[in-house]
Amino acid sequence: MKTFTKLLASGALALGALAATAPATAQVQGRIATADVSRAIIGTTALQTAYNQIGTTYAAQIEQRQTKQQQLTQLLQPFDTNSNGQLEESELPAVQNSPQLAQIQTLEGEVAALTNQVNAARIYAVEQILAQYPAAVTEVTAQQQIVMVLQPDTVQYAAEGADISALITTSLNAKVPSVGIVPPADWRPTRNAATIFQEIQQTLVAAQIMQQQQAAQQQQQPAPSGR
Repeated sequence: MKTFTKLLASGALALGALAATAPATAQVQGRIATADVSRAIIGTTALQTAYNQIGTTYAAQIEQRQTKQQQLTQLLQPFDTNSNGQLEESELPAVQNSPQLAQIQTLEGEVAALTNQVNAARIYAVEQILAQYPAAVTEVTAQQQIVMVLQPDTVQYAAEGADISALITTSLNAKVPSVGIVPPADWRPTRNAATIFQEIQQTLVAAQIMQQQQAAQQQQQPAPSGR
């Protein structure tokens, strides 16, 4: 099971890889285009910088969470009778009746609190960029004379260049060159920002898995024989 710490450590790398693979420009043929809000935000300099800063500013929380997660995993391991790395419903009663239950619950609460603290910083960064997304879409659609923008997953076919996510990223870079990573004490994330954050995390995890698979394939390739 991938830990949150691994995701934090590889987040900046995945962000950079995704940004590098996105087209720098898009020539839209026609008046209908597609845009992925998560990918547009991932590509921004502001988010990439914020994720790097969070990894440094919240390094203590990240390290504490990793340590406590390891302790929690060790406590729960004896109850994982099928050794699949997670607790099934049939295995939970044994945990509930365990003398270690109080310690397990304490560690779970501490891990959740540390995770929430780091997640709050990331959602706060996403929210600041997301606030400018409508204006960026308006700007790009006006420039490209687009009258309708659809989510890519709702389109069965789109000609090359129909995706304007990269153009929106460029607009966002101008509108939001940087963001804060320390939420105010009275700040509460909006539902929309929390949803987009989850989509961004899923995209980063998928990018990380793809990078690992590509690296594994390269290692498996036989070295060319020298003659």
